[in-house]
Amino acid sequence: MTDIVPVPHGGPPSPAHTTNGSVPGRGLMPGVAVPQSIGEMLPGVYQEDLFTMEWCAGLDEVIAPVGATLDCLAAYIDPELAPTDFLDWLGSWVGMVLDENWPVERRRSAIANAMELFQLRGTLTGLARHVEIFTGGEVSIADSGGVATSGVPGGTLPGESVPRLAVRVVVDDPQAVNEATLDRIVASAKPAHVVHRVEVVAG
Repeated sequence: MTDIVPVPHGGPPSPAHTTNGSVPGRGLMPGVAVPQSIGEMLPGVYQEDLFTMEWCAGLDEVIAPVGATLDCLAAYIDPELAPTDFLDWLGSWVGMVLDENWPVERRRSAIANAMELFQLRGTLTGLARHVEIFTGGEVSIADSGGVATSGVPGGTLPGESVPRLAVRVVVDDPQAVNEATLDRIVASAKPAHVVHRVEVVAG
């Protein structure tokens, strides 16, 4: 049987971790007090019974994490404060799929910037921002489109005849970037008829 070891936490309660590093979910948090003991709410005749009071004290320890969670509920939906095991769940609220290999800071940033990314979706700025958050690198994008004005009809159209898009990312370690996921991000952000190419290089 795996022993449960409490992990120090700040802000909202963090999950208990097993000795092998897995996360079984939230459990007991020794030392967390309840605002009012169950025993203190019983009629006086029961409070005089030692067994009853000790039994209630055991229940206090069981429900203490529930009270602590409710007291910190606002922090659970704040991407900067939420426990790390809540980030995937929180990301699902805003349609963000997080890479489990990302540093915690990058995962928090992705969730915090989700609304901005949706507002810029379909633009080069939005795509560059999304790729920047995903890779943590420097992003440059070249596309074949163009905009021009003409005072006469039948003028030359701007851009190129074949729509295409090239995304170049400069990072410290290209091996740390999941190129398949990066390709899916680019594919989902561009028009379907535009061909694209993704390049990840060391900086």
